[in-house]
Amino acid sequence: MNQLKGVHHVTAIASSAEKIYEFFTDILGMRLVKKTVNQDDIQTYHLFFADDKGSAGTDMTFFDFPGIPKGVHGTNEISKTSFRVPDDVALTYWIERFNRLNVKHTGLIKQFGKLTLSFSDFDDQQYQLISDELNKGIASGTPWQNGPVPLEYAITGLGPVFICIGDFDYFKEVLEKVFLFKETAQEGEFHLFEVGEGGNGASIVVEKNGDMAMAQQGFGTVHHVAFRVEDRAVLDEWIERFSSIGLPSSGYVNRHFFESVYTRVAPGILFELATDGPGFTGDEPYETLGEKLSLPPFLEPKRETIEKMVRPIDTIRSTKEFVKE
Repeated sequence: MNQLKGVHHVTAIASSAEKIYEFFTDILGMRLVKKTVNQDDIQTYHLFFADDKGSAGTDMTFFDFPGIPKGVHGTNEISKTSFRVPDDVALTYWIERFNRLNVKHTGLIKQFGKLTLSFSDFDDQQYQLISDELNKGIASGTPWQNGPVPLEYAITGLGPVFICIGDFDYFKEVLEKVFLFKETAQEGEFHLFEVGEGGNGASIVVEKNGDMAMAQQGFGTVHHVAFRVEDRAVLDEWIERFSSIGLPSSGYVNRHFFESVYTRVAPGILFELATDGPGFTGDEPYETLGEKLSLPPFLEPKRETIEKMVRPIDTIRSTKEFVKE
């Protein structure tokens, strides 16, 4: 069985597409590589923020569902998303940057031998920066070359995804027996699981917590996490695996930018497996990624209708020059 390669993307919900665009572009210095719509709810934006090239394993994406309530953090939740930075010195830079730009953060915390910095956005969405200084495992991406963050400190990809779970024993069994993760460390109620080559880009941190109330999905929470598979052939292997063990799934789904399968592995916890390709450069040149409304071929005939439904957002950056500071 081909193992999962690591984290592919994390998809979350924001109260405002405009505000999350500003936060990820101007504060975090991640590149908007695709501005499209939710393929199942075409009045909703779907924004993809990633590394310079839109590499698999580097992107966090957002929906802004109209009228959705604020989410409530709790147990049975994908609770925090990590981003990788090159080394410990980079985290010192980010503390200064967050202080200057009024971003709430915890200060430096060491977990599983790695230095981290947790922070949140305007929706109380939870994030973490993690240092790659002592990291071994799957390679990260390339920082956004023209962004506002000096390249030696910039975000390069996704790190460990945190999951808060009530029934830890069941969830551990699913991770190990179905998805082939291995538990590699434990600190208190936090358990580190790794897959494939391991390391920051191929890890889940599971918090055992049955005391909190159940999380409620809404803006400020994560919708699902996706894990990388090489191609359609490997994806089909996993779809067959889910079927053979009786784990319900969506079956094959073509998302145009990648191919997927979805399965709910616990209440509130939705996993997706997604192929590394085709990627985000098929319909836009590298220089202007994310600047126009991109639609998959099956939605292209509805472009005029969709453009009337979603408000315009100015995402043109190729004509601007960010000061790196």
